[in-house]
Amino acid sequence: MRAWTVRTAGPVEKGGLRYGEKPVPRPADGELLVHVRACGVCRTDLHVTEGDLPVHREGVTPGHEVVGVVAGLGAGVEGFATGDRVGVAWLRHTDGTCAYCSRGDENLCPASRYTGWDADGGYAEYTTVPAAFAHRLPGSVDDVALAPLLCAGIIGYRALRRAALPPGGRLGLYGFGGSAHLCAQVALAEGARVHVLTRGAAAQRLALELGAASARDAYAMPPEPLDSAILFAPVGDLVPVALRALDRGGTLAVAGIHLSDTPPLHYETELFYEKQLRSVTSNTRADAREFLALAARHGVRATTHPYPLSRADEALRDLKAGRFDGAAVLVNDGS
Repeated sequence: MRAWTVRTAGPVEKGGLRYGEKPVPRPADGELLVHVRACGVCRTDLHVTEGDLPVHREGVTPGHEVVGVVAGLGAGVEGFATGDRVGVAWLRHTDGTCAYCSRGDENLCPASRYTGWDADGGYAEYTTVPAAFAHRLPGSVDDVALAPLLCAGIIGYRALRRAALPPGGRLGLYGFGGSAHLCAQVALAEGARVHVLTRGAAAQRLALELGAASARDAYAMPPEPLDSAILFAPVGDLVPVALRALDRGGTLAVAGIHLSDTPPLHYETELFYEKQLRSVTSNTRADAREFLALAARHGVRATTHPYPLSRADEALRDLKAGRFDGAAVLVNDGS
């Protein structure tokens, strides 16, 4: 099969991501072999490619927003059949027995493993996934539109819940890429007033088209104090900016897996009056099920920009440079 691999972690412009032949993987016991139809391009893929995240698997194939069909079954798999449409997301394994898993926080499991980081992912014609972590997908939405929901959508949903937005509250979104523009749709459907703070005229236009009350530069103040905010941009300098924009008792959730260093925080102006600063770590399978159901109910749709699988490096460069709004999606050239 054709697949991308991270040969040398470093700037994506330097060519460390290589396209070539790899053997079609064989599903282990309890796993599905999935023929990839589409795979969303996530900023986490960029972090894996560039080495912002430590190497977990040499020569890994990135990609964890996979829409495909079951092409094979490992021993012991029940409930799936060849030809079933499935999604493969970031979370790929938890031990199911630790204290975190036992209390419903499997996203914090110390034994957790991830698609496209610990195991080969969807920048390929085929990938595998443990059947227990595969997601059944609705047949009414096309592959390209569904792919970004499987990470950008799910993590945005968890970040929204971590931000503790009150009913009808005022929400600020810092950065407006794949995850934020899906999160905004859920928040708007639930009655929030959304303010978007982001660079780029195209992203600001998309925010307003989706129903945001305002769209301004990332370092600007929103037109009203915020009850909650979510930082999607991996820019530590924006943490104090967002905290200053919060009203008393507000919450800032940082959604990214990687963040550049934050500057010192000034207690009186940025943390006092019971403001809260929270991180977001991956997601649970329950988050995924809840979000996919909400997305179907509210008609949440990704703004997508398809690229052939063979141009994944170009898609990552464009993502890094902010050349598109919404989300890029790789389409299997041979599908």
